Amino acid sequence: MAGPTTEGRKLHRRFGGLTLLGVLLVVAGLVGLVYTGVATLTSMILFGWLLLIGGLVGLLHAIEARGTPYFWLGVVVAALNIAAGVVVIRHPGGTAEALTMFAALLFLTGGVFRLVGSVVVRGPQFGWTLLQGAFGLLLGLLVLFDWPHSSLYVLGLFFSLALLFDGLGLIAVGIGGRRIVSLVEDRFTPEEDQK
Repeated sequence: MAGPTTEGRKLHRRFGGLTLLGVLLVVAGLVGLVYTGVATLTSMILFGWLLLIGGLVGLLHAIEARGTPYFWLGVVVAALNIAAGVVVIRHPGGTAEALTMFAALLFLTGGVFRLVGSVVVRGPQFGWTLLQGAFGLLLGLLVLFDWPHSSLYVLGLFFSLALLFDGLGLIAVGIGGRRIVSLVEDRFTPEEDQK
């Protein structure tokens, strides 16, 4: 059985690995923020491959479940995923335009519902909900008025920001975890070992 110091070293390495992964994600996010067009196309191609692979896995799963009443549903869903994956991979620009339009409409409707809801309900978070609704509405309008040109950078921008913030979160967890492990090791290490 491993001692506390051995386990502490393992935890240190694992939290160090999380920190390294976080740094890589932050770098990828920053590169994506500089090259948003490339990030948009990369995210579309990645999305297409995920749909294609998911469709193939779903088709294999449906074939394994031939005798069940859900067989045809599984086949149809898998076929739709495969078809969508092929379309996205072959036409990433058109897919980016469609998804950007969809995102703009989501921002618009979400903003309108938040604005109306905050005015009607006037709850304790009235100001924040009103601000959030106004921000969503403004963001939707900005993306929509610049469409289809906005499809060149909007999805890449969102994808890069997600990578950046996920990376920062992993760095914080990694560094914080290493500090906690160090504190616990210092607290429970016998005094003669500390000398």
